[in-house]
Order: sequence, then C-alpha cells, then structure tokens
Amino acid sequence: MTTPQPPYTDPARIVDALRTDGYALLRPQDVASLASCSLDALQALAPSWDRLELDNYLKDGGRYRRRRHSCFVDDGTALTQSPHRAHWQPVEYNALHGGMHRLFVPIEPATVEQPAWNQLLRALGGVCTAVKGPQPWYVEAHQFRIDTADGIGRPTPEGAHRDGVDFVAVILIGRENIKGGETRVFEADGPKGQRFTMLEPWTMLLLDDAAVIHESTPIQPLGEHGHRDTLVLTWRAGSFQGDDVEPTGA
Repeated sequence: MTTPQPPYTDPARIVDALRTDGYALLRPQDVASLASCSLDALQALAPSWDRLELDNYLKDGGRYRRRRHSCFVDDGTALTQSPHRAHWQPVEYNALHGGMHRLFVPIEPATVEQPAWNQLLRALGGVCTAVKGPQPWYVEAHQFRIDTADGIGRPTPEGAHRDGVDFVAVILIGRENIKGGETRVFEADGPKGQRFTMLEPWTMLLLDDAAVIHESTPIQPLGEHGHRDTLVLTWRAGSFQGDDVEPTGA
C-alpha cells in the first residue's frame, strides 16, 4: 500500500523498530541529531557526489550509475578505513552482479576526513551494536548517482533484494529533475510492506537485512541532468563479504 506520508520512526524507538519491524525511517533532522552534528555539516559532504566515476560493471549494459566505494572497521571505539578492496556479493543476494569482484574508485579522502562522516558512521554503528551487541563491525560505504541521461535510471537493477549483511542504511543525498525512485520495503518472510518516496536530503532508511527485502523503482527525467544521489552503508559482523573468496576477475 502506498503511503502519502513516509512512515517516519520516532527517533527514540529506532532500536525497537529495527527489532520489531525490521526497519526505521528517519527525518533529516533526526539523522543529524543521531550523528551529533548539524544538517549543514552533513550537507557539506554532498558536493563529492558530483565527482563519482562511471560504474562499468552493469550487466544490463547501462551507463546510468556512477559510484565510489570504501571500507571501514568500527571496533566500538574508533572507525578505521581499511585498505582499498573490491566489493563482492554472493549470487544468493545479488543475482545480477553476485560472484563478481567489482573494484570501484575509492571515496575521496576529503570526504572521509570531514568530521560529519565519522560521526554519522560511528553513530549508526552504535545503533547496530544496540540491536545485536558489541562486536567489530565491517562497514562498506557506497556513494551512488543514478542519472537519466539515457532516459531511465535504475537504482536497484537487481530488483528486490537483501544484501547479505546485518544492517543497511540508505540515505537520500538529493534528487534533481526526476520522477519515480519509490522505496519499497517488504518482510522477507511475510506479506507486510511499505512504499514511500524519500524526497528530503538526508532522509535515512535503516534496515535489518535479515528481516526485510528492499528496492527502489526506476527514475525518469523531468528535465535536463536528472539524477538521484544516495549513500548506502552496510554493517556486517565477523568479516567483509568475500574475505574467503579468491578473486576471479570482474
């Protein structure tokens, strides 16, 4: 059922919402409050989305996605950037691009070095710990721009999916001259679901990846240079995905 108003979560019950509903949806100001910084500090990260590199791994032949990717470890006391590595998912979680070692351009140092970056990731790591207990979290960060230069842009070309991690955050950075891009969240093992469109920059959807599946619908242009920018963050206990898999090329 499409909801005219996104089903925002009371920030006081984020942990409970993740445990009972499998997701929490936060307003921009609540994201800033969680990160103990201002919205302006978060927005200062946004210009780096203008400098993303083309994703050359799309199996549908599209050229509508640009991205950067970097990895971190949150040991509960500090967030440390890991040596640059390829992104890998099993085919069970990504039927389209699973099994590929995809090496993307890293996130710019000037972005990672901004205090708001560390504050945001550490705060969200704290939420993950509150739900599943203290442990090192292996964090992957993906900057995405989906554009409409060729007509249609697909935020999730793999369709409705899980990511094979413990938690996922999808944060809207901005939308320009587009329609579509509806977010859909459904129970992994049940009929319940929500549909809504994130419109305000720094709106955040936080997911328990085992409990729900998610997708975003295609976007279409309403003018020149239409695009949708997001920051997708994942947390996984134990190791990064693919640590025990030998590289086999792209």
